[in-house]
Amino acid sequence: MGTTVDAVSRVPWNKGKIVGQKAPFKLKDIWALRVRLQIENRVRELALFNLGIDSKLRGCDLVGLKVRDICHGDQVASRAMVMQHKTQRPVQFEITPATRDAVQKWIKQAELKADDFVFPSRIHDSPHLGTRQYARILEGWVEELGLDPADYGTHSMRRTKATLIYRRTKNLRAVQLLLGHRKLESTVRYLGIEVDDALEISEQTGI
Repeated sequence: MGTTVDAVSRVPWNKGKIVGQKAPFKLKDIWALRVRLQIENRVRELALFNLGIDSKLRGCDLVGLKVRDICHGDQVASRAMVMQHKTQRPVQFEITPATRDAVQKWIKQAELKADDFVFPSRIHDSPHLGTRQYARILEGWVEELGLDPADYGTHSMRRTKATLIYRRTKNLRAVQLLLGHRKLESTVRYLGIEVDDALEISEQTGI
């Protein structure tokens, strides 16, 4: 009574999916994928992966980068600053030598100019790589590593370096600035610090 066909047939978007924080990549997984992409000469994907890890940007900000955002003249810069779409706040990030080399090689191969998007779309009606395309590429990486795609997403890229920095320094304020969060509480929730610390303490005490 009162139940429509639409209500019965409607399937929740998250049916069968793990909802919650996506896992960051481990160092061994980062290097394994980098080596694979280098050996197979997948220049665009290596640039995308390295820049995604270094920048810690949300997917929409990463795919929206233009060459001028990360280059000084015809060289990739060691640091860059971009305006985040979600918060309209600037965030700065370091571009490591390996990433600079990978991105420089991609820019040269693709013959990109200053006003071009770093990752142009291969779909005609889109000026740059879309977030869904980015997510599909990442899913392919996860599968190549033998990991469960349900555990990883584009936020895994954003969380990876931030998590490594926090574990090394325990400096929450620094990670907050790197992620461009307004509130420290957002950084705590984003990193899942309370859970991680509880597990670490448990391991140390043998409980």
